[in-house]
Amino acid sequence: MPVTVLLVDDEPLVRAGLRVVLEAQDDIEVVGEAADGAAVIPLVRELRPDVVAMDVRMPLLDGIETTRAVLRTVAEPPKIVVITTFENDEYVYEALRAGADGFLLKRARPAEIVHAVRLVAAGESLLFPASVRQLAARYGDGGGNRAARAALERARLTDREAEVLRLMTRGLSNAEIAARLVVGSETVKSHVSAVLAKLGARDRTQAVITAYESGFVAPG
Repeated sequence: MPVTVLLVDDEPLVRAGLRVVLEAQDDIEVVGEAADGAAVIPLVRELRPDVVAMDVRMPLLDGIETTRAVLRTVAEPPKIVVITTFENDEYVYEALRAGADGFLLKRARPAEIVHAVRLVAAGESLLFPASVRQLAARYGDGGGNRAARAALERARLTDREAEVLRLMTRGLSNAEIAARLVVGSETVKSHVSAVLAKLGARDRTQAVITAYESGFVAPG
């Protein structure tokens, strides 16, 4: 089955460009478009996309609030990739904090756009880990976020789970973590699932942000 995508951007040319790039792939299908975040929830419920690729800045409802609304009101929410002009934008970090699975630059090459959609849909690796680390260093709380510290303390991760979380912050996939730890991929998958459940994290991105903001790992 192809990965289905909903495009959300107030610029028609951006949506058109993304559609051309994505629909050139046999395994990706654009199922709809919207010009503002206010239209996203009805379309998500109607179209059930696997991924929403959404501008972080829009006139009525921006990508941050839209992300929060989707995750709060949709029973089985799609993966969300926010699209931005500037890589070090505080809006992007707030969108990740709100629950977005990753971000994509508007100037990204076609191959990078396709890779981002596939990676986020698969959910087994972190999109642009170095950039997430830089955003955490600039806009995070430097290990002083009380909620993140409390989440980490409640989690009571085992030594192996803590090791897996450290490797997740570096952007390693399940297969790469398995190779590093010399264990099976299914074992790693179980550890990752346990880490997410214990931290109360929706996905790897949220777990990694918790790791940075709690001081579990330093983003620098």
